[in-house]
Amino acid sequence: MEDELGELIHLADPPGTSGHVVSLRVLELPGPGRDCLDCEFVVETETVKGSFPVYVTSDDLDDWEEALEGLAGGRFVSWLNSGRTVQFKIKPLSPDVIGVSVHDGPSSQVTVSLPLFPATGWIDDQRARLAKVRRAFVS
Repeated sequence: MEDELGELIHLADPPGTSGHVVSLRVLELPGPGRDCLDCEFVVETETVKGSFPVYVTSDDLDDWEEALEGLAGGRFVSWLNSGRTVQFKIKPLSPDVIGVSVHDGPSSQVTVSLPLFPATGWIDDQRARLAKVRRAFVS
């Protein structure tokens, strides 16, 4: 299913730089009787590679849309704050740099924080990814 749905979130440094990547891969659509997407956060740096399982609901998708609006306004955002799953934070550090943090509070207590230099238009790219996942979620 990942090939069809792709990634709800994909933030990456430009080619030829540090190669940091943070993504939220959609692994499976909700089955009968379920109302959440089976996903995983994937973090890749020069020294760290890890993944964190996540279940994303339609309410979480609404919250992600609100978070993207905050980011477009240059504000710090925190997403998936319920304590039931991994928490995701993005903080604008300068016009070209964001600080990204993934915290696995409910399980391992591991936090990975890293700077990213996303490409111009990265927020619009995230909005397009959200729209694609929403269309698949309601099909």
